[in-house]
Amino acid sequence: MDDVDGIVEAWNRERPDLDVRPLSVLSRVTRLARHLYLARTSAFAKHDLEGWELDVLAALRRSGNTYALYPGQLATQSMVTSGTLNISIDRLDARTFVQRQPDPTDRRGVRVELTDAGRLAVDGAFTDLLSHEQLLLESLSDAEQVVLADLLRDLMQQFTPLR
Repeated sequence: MDDVDGIVEAWNRERPDLDVRPLSVLSRVTRLARHLYLARTSAFAKHDLEGWELDVLAALRRSGNTYALYPGQLATQSMVTSGTLNISIDRLDARTFVQRQPDPTDRRGVRVELTDAGRLAVDGAFTDLLSHEQLLLESLSDAEQVVLADLLRDLMQQFTPLR
């Protein structure tokens, strides 16, 4: 038994008229999210990065060999709101992790490009993040991880992606 089992048992005792089975799943998801947040924060801190910084840098890193995106694409892929994106880009530019480049097809437009320093920072933090996350999942077999990922994907289908 874990603490969630105790909570579910107590609610079943106190409110037998309610179906408290969702707590068995979603309370564990909530607790897991907290552990993930702490693990990610730790991995990013080793590289002097905030979570939002890694989100932006990772979106650029995943974008392909140019490592550049338009601000609208960057906002969508990094889940940083467009209202805060310019401030985010300014801060990352000051750290020499990104640079703004003129859009080659529209002189009014701008693309945000990952620099070599930004690539090194995101690659190091991402490597550490995966190490942390592999440790969190080590109690599950590879097959169990696939099943869990499939179940979570199915559960997530009802939600609109966060922006």
